[in-house]
Amino acid sequence: MCEFFSLISDGKGKIYYFDAKVRKEIIAGKSEYSNTDSHTSIADYFGFKGAKEDKMNKYEYNPLTKEFTIDQINTTNDSTKVEKKCKKLDFKLIVPELVTKPIIHPFVDIPERKRVTKKDILLLKKWDSVRDSMWDSVWDSVGDSVRDSMRGSMGDSVWDSVEDSVKDSVWDSVGAYISSFFDIPKWKGIKHKKGSNPFQSCITLWEKGLVPSFDGKIWRLHSGPNDKILYEISAKELRGGVK
Repeated sequence: MCEFFSLISDGKGKIYYFDAKVRKEIIAGKSEYSNTDSHTSIADYFGFKGAKEDKMNKYEYNPLTKEFTIDQINTTNDSTKVEKKCKKLDFKLIVPELVTKPIIHPFVDIPERKRVTKKDILLLKKWDSVRDSMWDSVWDSVGDSVRDSMRGSMGDSVWDSVEDSVKDSVWDSVGAYISSFFDIPKWKGIKHKKGSNPFQSCITLWEKGLVPSFDGKIWRLHSGPNDKILYEISAKELRGGVK
């Protein structure tokens, strides 16, 4: 599978993986390896080449969802030991930019909002001003080391709490929330104050139980288990000022 975070073991609970130093070299193109989470590359780096690689167990672990995956057992099954070690790893030594925190499902974990405040609308207006830059900025800034697996596993996790009726229109909001799991001083492709997340407005709404959706003309704020629409406004009106 070779997703973040990939590792191998010797069947006795000893694990091997790429740390932050090696990952940065790979991302910068200064390594003979091209993938930060390739089981084969990890095995080769630590001297398990050819037939020796075939005797190593292969696993994946997602530090955000806590999902542990057995990819391949080639020797004694040490998955229980390996999973325990994964849960104790300091991921700041693997991906320093990663923020490990619980994933909030806004329609499940947050009580349904009764009303929308002026502060909420101002946050929506701010989100409207930066939304178009969001996806390219997030993926360019995060890099290949965790990009694909975060987009997949984490995106699927929060996706499950969103009704089919609004899924397409809230995908940008999902991306903004994903950005909150990375501490990046300067996000690429967008002007912002160093050390701040330019998509914080949407993140704040999300964590308050309000999920913005946009169909190209109308902005809406949804809340609660049924994705209830609490507020809607045209983009033109929103950009003209909050009343």
